Amino acid sequence: MEPLLWRVLPMLALLVSFILFFYFQDSHLSPLTKLAGDGCSLLPHRHYWITSKRIVTPQGIISGSVEINEGKIVSITEGYGKQGNSKQEVVIDYGEAVIMPGLIDVHVHLDEPGRTEWEGFVTGTRAAAAGGVTTVVDMPLNNHPTTVSQETLQLKLEAAENELHVDVGFWGGLVPENALNTSILEGLLSAGVLGLKSFMCPSGINDFPMTTIDHIKEGLSVLAKYRRPLLVHAEIQQDSKNNLELKGNDDPRVYSTYLNTRPPSWEEAAIKELVDVTKDTIHGGPLEGAHVHIVHLSDSSVSLDLIKEAKLRGDSISVETCSHYLAFSSEEIPDGDTRFKCSPPIRDAFNKEKLWEAVLEGHIDLLTSDHSPTVPELKLLKEGDFLKAWGGISSLQFDLPVTWSYGKKHGLTLEQLSLLWSQKPATLAGIASKGAIVVGNHADIVVWHPELEFELNDDYPVFLKHPNLSAYMGRRLSGKVLDTFVRGNLVFKDGKHAPAACGVPILAK
Repeated sequence: MEPLLWRVLPMLALLVSFILFFYFQDSHLSPLTKLAGDGCSLLPHRHYWITSKRIVTPQGIISGSVEINEGKIVSITEGYGKQGNSKQEVVIDYGEAVIMPGLIDVHVHLDEPGRTEWEGFVTGTRAAAAGGVTTVVDMPLNNHPTTVSQETLQLKLEAAENELHVDVGFWGGLVPENALNTSILEGLLSAGVLGLKSFMCPSGINDFPMTTIDHIKEGLSVLAKYRRPLLVHAEIQQDSKNNLELKGNDDPRVYSTYLNTRPPSWEEAAIKELVDVTKDTIHGGPLEGAHVHIVHLSDSSVSLDLIKEAKLRGDSISVETCSHYLAFSSEEIPDGDTRFKCSPPIRDAFNKEKLWEAVLEGHIDLLTSDHSPTVPELKLLKEGDFLKAWGGISSLQFDLPVTWSYGKKHGLTLEQLSLLWSQKPATLAGIASKGAIVVGNHADIVVWHPELEFELNDDYPVFLKHPNLSAYMGRRLSGKVLDTFVRGNLVFKDGKHAPAACGVPILAK
């Protein structure tokens, strides 16, 4: 019997491993989920209620309570103060503060491994938690090496271990090398990236080259089988007159000099090519199952019209814009203030108003930060040269207050805010257990006060790697984050983080 037992035990262990693997793959979460006892929560309870007069649900705003047990939402009760019956029950009463699904930012550059000095998992996810962002999806660049294979994804996961204060998913990169090598691409997708990202213009990162529309078609044919999206930086340089070189007497310290080098025609050209391809994503088409998502749209004219037409036709296509395009306009950018440089560029005030119209009318599907930080020596050049400075807005901690501060002036509602920053991003990333306050979902929740104002100055606690590089510093905003819960763990409260990092990697099936 003893030899038989020794033969059977390894088989049983292997079977248990497979069961655990598929269970956690199905839940989109790593099996390393940590609990309050591990120092991951500022609240020493796993079963409790939170109550408020303003809870944002998919059915509207209610007054009532949310019951949380072992990291999940187990009940929602309408009627303020009606939670539980026993004096033993733990109830956190937030009164007039808003209880809302945690934000999901699907366009974030955390830059590890390789460029931790730009931004790292610790600083980036601590900033996210402080801003009510409970999930981020990390871009495949600007880390080094870039995330373009199963092996480089593994380097990402190793760098993230025990450093995540919120949950983090990962996009893979679509580049010419893997677009033309199905085995590399399928290995990357099988390893768990939530989708792919490509550039139709130079990315600024040497080991992340641009793709042509032919590469994109190849990538979409593989993605169709996995039913995961392709995110595209949609700009194509049009002619030699529109480049990043100084011309004549143009002053590189003046923002319009940079703005003129990346006109809306760059976005239009790229989106024209993309919507020609997305015709094949219609039900019954050769690319059915594939989805194209346009990142950081800045052009509110022809480019947006092309996307609207594709949607009306039934193409599987979506689009995001970023908080900085909704907060700033080119006319207000001071000379030499390169904190405002990004690609595509921030356009004029009229364009900003048209973007807001598109957001509120539902033509723009979701919002992101495109948090793309770097180091001071690359961003704040002494000469204030917009053509030479790194292009990227540092903003992850401010997603919620920035959108609310500028959005409420345009009539943005709490329900729309939640749809744009939680529900729609969860759908794009394929994370079914997040994005809404519903029974069965992870208890990913932000508690915040829309009416509380604050100033982003040197006294305000900012957890980004390089706070002063953000274009939002010095602004007065409304919408202060009070508490942030990630899977029931109170990870941030009143400016303080939980002692341990309780976030986990999110990997696709």
